Amino acid sequence: MDKVQEFISITPWTIVFQICNLLILCALIKKFLWKRVMAVLDARQKELDGIYDAADKDRADARQMKEEYTAHMSSARDEADRLVRTAVDTAQRRGDAIVQEAKAEATNLKQKAESEIEQEKRKAYSELMGEISGMAADIAGRMVEREINAEDHRELVEEFIKSAGEAS
Repeated sequence: MDKVQEFISITPWTIVFQICNLLILCALIKKFLWKRVMAVLDARQKELDGIYDAADKDRADARQMKEEYTAHMSSARDEADRLVRTAVDTAQRRGDAIVQEAKAEATNLKQKAESEIEQEKRKAYSELMGEISGMAADIAGRMVEREINAEDHRELVEEFIKSAGEAS
């Protein structure tokens, strides 16, 4: 066990030498490597900050683009609604105008037909009057040719009625 105790034993000079070696090693690392390591870490930190700043900027740009897209879509929807309303109003006005034109045309045709009917009535009436006056003149001529008695008068009236019936 002595050997084990010798192996595990702590000597104060060894501890002092190890602490001195550690301090010298730290001083050498600080003198030769510290600035380079810190420069690499600073560069890495700047690179990460740049990446985060770019990500934040991209996120803000995306948010702004989304808001613009939403605004454009809303205005496009409003414009489409306005166009549909305008088209419906135009179609309604055009339909009303067509109906009014059709009514006016129907009224004109009706008036024209009534006018033609009235003219045809007048024409038929004048033709009838001409025929009646011709027959009356014929009867009057016959009456003048001979002396009329009651029997002749009745025969002339019956003949007149038959002629008028055949003429129409």
